[in-house]
Formats: sequence, structure tokens, C-alpha cells
Amino acid sequence: MEKIKELPAEDRPREKLLKVGAENLTDGELLAILLRTGTNGKSALTLARELLKEFKGLKGIAEASLRELTSFKGLGLAKAITLAAAFELGRRAKRSESPKRVRSPQEAFNLIRPIVETLKVEELGVITLNSKGEVIGIHRVARGGANRVSVRAKEILRPAVKDLAEGIILFHNHPSENPEPSPEDLKLTRQVKEACTILGIELLDHIIAAGEEFFSFKGEGLV
Repeated sequence: MEKIKELPAEDRPREKLLKVGAENLTDGELLAILLRTGTNGKSALTLARELLKEFKGLKGIAEASLRELTSFKGLGLAKAITLAAAFELGRRAKRSESPKRVRSPQEAFNLIRPIVETLKVEELGVITLNSKGEVIGIHRVARGGANRVSVRAKEILRPAVKDLAEGIILFHNHPSENPEPSPEDLKLTRQVKEACTILGIELLDHIIAAGEEFFSFKGEGLV
């Protein structure tokens, strides 16, 4: 009988997945499958473990830019793109499980959290809703710096007009994880509310996401 050759180290996670299922693999083993091959004499599994150590876990890898990923020795552009695509698919899958109808500030926060939780800069967006409170779309409108995003009311409302929305929920994140609104946040909210009134669209809330916490303008009686 012909002797079966032992699988190389970089292929063993694939074999393990076939035997026991993806849910039973470690983070390193799942990353190794995405990386496919190692480099400089290292197996894909070794490279994956070193990557997890360098970026302090999956969250760090998910938050890293392509530039940061490719600066890691042994991780070329093709591997970095594969990782970025995989983490984005994970975020989208998480969003797809969110409720389609938004009835409270908590549900609004749950809906946008997967979008903003890994961002290192402020990003502003709009949830558009129909008359039943059902989500039509989630639009990312503008990206700013670490502490500020600058955008005009008409840019914010453009997706709402396009979606024929009856109501909108404004949202943005605070990378500092301090959920308190700044004077600029308060000013922008007033401007958007005034513009909504003119267009016959209701500003239902403005959610500031800050890590695991959030601030609701509706909850605080500010809209």
C-alpha cells in the first residue's frame, strides 16, 4: 500500500476544518486558511500566530489599514487584501442580522455599531426609514479626522431624498469613546433638523457611538 504523505503544516488547519468544523478552529488556524501559504520558511500557521501577537488579536487586525498590514514582515499586498475582505464580510454579515425596523435608540445603536466600532476616525452617516420605521438603507456620508468630521446638511439629506425616506437617524462615532456631544455635534443636529422640516422628513434621532456606549439625542430630548 502506498504510504500517505503527511500534510505540510500550512495545510493542517484545512484538514482540521474538514474533520471538526470551522467553529472548532483557533483564531490562528482560521487566519492560516485565509493566508494559504507562509513565507521565509514559516508556515501559514506560524505567520498567523505572529500576526495575532503583533496586532494584539483579531480586533487589532480588523482595525488595521492595508498600509499597516503590509508593513508586517511576511504579509504582502495579496494576503493583506484577503484579510481586509474577510473582516469586511464579517462586519456585513453581522449587520445583516440586525433588526430591519428601528423602534428605539438601542436598536439604532445595534444597527450602526458594526459599521463604526473599528474606525479610528470620525465617520458620519444616515439611516433612512419608511413610514413604518423600517430601514430603507444605511449610508456612510462623510469621513473626518480623529476628533471631527465636517459635512453640510444638504450632503447628509441627499440619501434621504434619493430613498424617498419619511424619517432619518443621523449617526457618527467618537473614536475617543466619550459619547458626549460636542458643540459642533449640537450645531449640526439643529441644522439637519431645520433642513428636514423644510423637506418634510422627520429627524428621528442622532446617535453618537462611542465604543460600547452611545448617546441618543432623542433620549436626551434634543430632537
